[in-house]
Amino acid sequence: MSEDPTPVSDSPFRSEPSARDEAPQFVLPLVVRIEKAEPPARTDALETAARAVLTILADERSAGEGEWAGAMRDWQDARIRKVVRRARGAEWRRAEALPGITVTGKSAEVRVFPPVPLDGWPKDLARLQVSGTDLDDPEPPVDADPAAPVLWLNPDLGMSAGKAMAQAGHAAQLAWWELSDEERAAWHEAGFPLAARTADPARWSELTGMGLPLVRDAGFTEIAPGSCTVVADHPALRREPHGAGRAASTRSE
Repeated sequence: MSEDPTPVSDSPFRSEPSARDEAPQFVLPLVVRIEKAEPPARTDALETAARAVLTILADERSAGEGEWAGAMRDWQDARIRKVVRRARGAEWRRAEALPGITVTGKSAEVRVFPPVPLDGWPKDLARLQVSGTDLDDPEPPVDADPAAPVLWLNPDLGMSAGKAMAQAGHAAQLAWWELSDEERAAWHEAGFPLAARTADPARWSELTGMGLPLVRDAGFTEIAPGSCTVVADHPALRREPHGAGRAASTRSE
């Protein structure tokens, strides 16, 4: 569904291949459960996908000598791709039987799996559909808590739920990379609270200029190359007045 961000210096728009292009390519699979009778709400699916990405990044199996650590390192050494697929019924049960982590939201269930080679998906995941993840919110989402992390989506882009889920995961990962170890631990211990919301059109340009982690899309699916898709507004990363604070993290995917 989507390719994850890469550093601007390794942009896919460069005329020559980058080091990330030359590395073996891996993908982080995400599967959302969509039952016909009870599909999840769109916003909850986006938030649950973002938490799933953070959960596998924080998992002890992804670090050091953990069983997923090698795959996680290989994935992050190349272009950090994510693909969202959908499953229901027996498909979901087969997906749950594979090594991974299921994250549950209010109505959504998303299972994240350790990275796999781009052309080496497990058959029970490869057979799942990418399309068909168009979800709705039965009621408008409540206003986001300004004291909590918010993933702000570009109001001018129309993205399928699957594409938006991947983009929300990208933004959450960029925020994770920018945090200190102490800030990561605090977010993890709190259960990765976050909200995904579409920004007000009048505020979008302000958000993209605040020095916060920003996802730019490579244009492989659905939207134009170079489109800014999501800003990760984590309180710990907000720039101080007069340009003080951390530098912005801008990535192309």
